[in-house]
Amino acid sequence: MPDHPSAIPPKKNQPFQELRFTRSRQAVTFTTLGAVLLTIAIWLGVLFWWRVSGWMQWLWLLLPLAAAAGCFRLAVHLTRHAFLLLSPIGIEIFPFYRPAQQMQLFSWGEIGHAGVTEDDRLLILTLAGYKDSKVIIGLDPIPHRARPLLRKAVEGVMERRAQAATEAAP
Repeated sequence: MPDHPSAIPPKKNQPFQELRFTRSRQAVTFTTLGAVLLTIAIWLGVLFWWRVSGWMQWLWLLLPLAAAAGCFRLAVHLTRHAFLLLSPIGIEIFPFYRPAQQMQLFSWGEIGHAGVTEDDRLLILTLAGYKDSKVIIGLDPIPHRARPLLRKAVEGVMERRAQAATEAAP
C-alpha cells in the first residue's frame, strides 16, 4: 500500500476527467489593489489620529476599507471559480460577469479543431461544419505556468478524436 495518495499509479483506461482553469492571474491584480487600498486606509487612520478631533471624519476610513474588502473578496472568487473547464462533454467558458447565467458550452462534437496559438495567448476553436466560424478565447487570465497544460490537454483531446475517426473509418 503506498504511503501517499499521489503515489498511487494511474489506472489504464481511466475515464477523462475535467480540467479546471481559473482566473488566478487576474486575482493577483485585485489582491494588489486591495493591499494598496488597505494601506491608504491605514495611512488615513494615522493621519486622522494626529490631526482630527471629531469622530465624523473617521467615517471616511470606511470607503477604502470597504473597497479593499471588495477587492479581496473578488480575488478569492476569481481563484476559486473556473474560467475554462475541459470536461468529457466539451469546453465550458465562464465569462467575468455573471458566469453562471452566461456560461457557454461547446461540445466536442461541435468543435472541428481546437488549438492554442504558439505564444500561448489565445485558444482558437473552429466549429465543425463551418470553415470561418471560430471562437477565439484570450488566455490572459490564466497563469503562464498553466498554459502548457491547457495546450497539452486540448491537443491530446484533438489527437484522440482524430485517432477515433480514423479507426471508425474502414
